Amino acid sequence: MGDNIFDKFKNIEELNSIPKGDMPGDKIQINFTHLTKAKAIAPVLMDLLTPMIEKHAHNKAVVSVCGGSGTGKSEIASLLSYYLNQTGIGSYILSGDNYPHRIPEYNDAERLRVFRRSGLKGLIAHGEYTEERKEILNKLQSNCDDTDPRFISDYPWLEIYHSEGKLGLRNYLGTPNEIDFCELNEIISQFKNGISKIYLKRMGRKPEEIWYEEVDFKDVRVLIIEWTHGNSHYLRGIDIPILLSSTPQETLEFRKQRNRDRGVDSPFTAMVLEIEHELLISQAVKAKIIVSSDGRIITYKEFLKAMTEGSHVNSGEGNG
Repeated sequence: MGDNIFDKFKNIEELNSIPKGDMPGDKIQINFTHLTKAKAIAPVLMDLLTPMIEKHAHNKAVVSVCGGSGTGKSEIASLLSYYLNQTGIGSYILSGDNYPHRIPEYNDAERLRVFRRSGLKGLIAHGEYTEERKEILNKLQSNCDDTDPRFISDYPWLEIYHSEGKLGLRNYLGTPNEIDFCELNEIISQFKNGISKIYLKRMGRKPEEIWYEEVDFKDVRVLIIEWTHGNSHYLRGIDIPILLSSTPQETLEFRKQRNRDRGVDSPFTAMVLEIEHELLISQAVKAKIIVSSDGRIITYKEFLKAMTEGSHVNSGEGNG
């Protein structure tokens, strides 16, 4: 039945006619690479979901689709939701990108502030902060060059600034300091307790673009959360985390192709992606399904090998 559902799509226009997630202004463009991955995921997901839904008091389950930026989370979540709805299992896609404490512009600014504050305090703690270096840093910061590792060869003390700045970022990115996990956890709890109508947050890219919409979950059995942090240790109640695997290099290339954000290939963006990638690797052991960049279901061991080597393995061993 699953093959019949997905095989009906003959062109890109048909693929993109299906319902998508709830992130305002998100430009979701589904292609046949996403379809290949969804086809691989669907039967494995159904084998896991069916007994889980049957055993749950309210016949509910929560699935997350997570991975690095640009790996196709929104697109694959849309395809999986369509698949579940067509098979008679009602589903809804929730975008975790609606739940940071700050809109994207302000959050980007806060990330940079955290990095710089941590870097400066690190220089002071190591006895490496001087009036001369203050002037150099001010100039680098004004040109947004203070995050560029190329300048370390000119100013060796900048390595401490970078190291301490990254440490500060690690204590911010993907943590409750950046994201309202409490609100998300409450939504998951309400859904699993059978509450039929739940208010969900919407976040645009301007300060005034934050509001709530009431969503009817009466006929929804599966809540799909598509989000980089969908496998986070701070997130509660996820039954089936699905990890879309990619190396940092692949993630950066995905972002360039998508070209959604300014400064997509900046040194600071690369730094953020590196730290997010570290988080994804540390959380991957919890994933129930891991998908390689070429659309195969792989094991956790294969995933770790791919991350170590920087490219995906070619063996076809199933996930365990």
